[in-house]
Amino acid sequence: KAFDYSSAWKGQQQMYKLDIGWPKIPEYFTGQTFCVAVDSLHGLVYVGQRGDNVPKVLVFSEEGYFLHSWNNTVEMPHGIFVLNTATDSSVWITDVGTGKYGHTVKQYSPSGKLLQILGTPGNAGSSLIPLQFDQPAEVFVEESGDMYVVDGDGGMNNRLLKLSDDYQEIWLAGANGTGIGEFNIPHSVTLDPFGRVWVADRDNKRIQVFDKVTGEWLGSWSSCFSEDGPYSVRFTADYKYLIVAQLNINRLAILAAAPVGSIGDCVMVSAVQLADETKPHLVDVDMKSGAVYVAEIGAQQVQKYIP
Repeated sequence: KAFDYSSAWKGQQQMYKLDIGWPKIPEYFTGQTFCVAVDSLHGLVYVGQRGDNVPKVLVFSEEGYFLHSWNNTVEMPHGIFVLNTATDSSVWITDVGTGKYGHTVKQYSPSGKLLQILGTPGNAGSSLIPLQFDQPAEVFVEESGDMYVVDGDGGMNNRLLKLSDDYQEIWLAGANGTGIGEFNIPHSVTLDPFGRVWVADRDNKRIQVFDKVTGEWLGSWSSCFSEDGPYSVRFTADYKYLIVAQLNINRLAILAAAPVGSIGDCVMVSAVQLADETKPHLVDVDMKSGAVYVAEIGAQQVQKYIP
């Protein structure tokens, strides 16, 4: 029998509780929910789902009301990210489909209008060409427009790519492998306030950390992932913790964030054990309220946890 984590945490404050009222009507989830992104500025939650004849992107209010959906030019969403700038907001989606829209990173307006395509739609790329993706897993965009792409979710490429606001390569890290700075399915990416890029190196069962300016490798965390690799990396609103989904053991691990300077190794401070076969894939955090949204492939739903 696997180690019973729930009993190990009994003496500890439970950090999150499930918001059973979100969404108001779960029947809007009609496919496999792979990703979720929060626009905390406007109180919106975007969900990417897959399936035949299902809307690929659903939009909810943070209270859980369904607002609208869109479907155009999204084939198989994998990761999703909302960018707010001083003037507007947009939604970035990585598409791992194999049809005419796949292998791309795309920018949409909040209503679903396609604004920008990175990559060559329908063509899996080689790591030799920066903007040629092979199942790009996730993207994180800074307000400056600088963008970090982890490529990919399987496929030929295992790399972390930084692009400028005009989509030129600034630096590229990684290759397929188990060594320092190499990846085996880089699956999720985020930034901390100290200029560091955090990558869920899923099948190497570790998180790797890079300098956002130079791309230099800064360290890695592996001791928390002996049972299952990290599927997501997202910081809590106060940047004190990192939320990591572990799909195969149906768990959210809550890790202490590393201070300035040393990366060290990970310390798990709490965990949320989900029901069997829930399969949490990617998460996002509302940077205003602190709520955590979890896209669950197995349960085919997004759940909201509140601090």
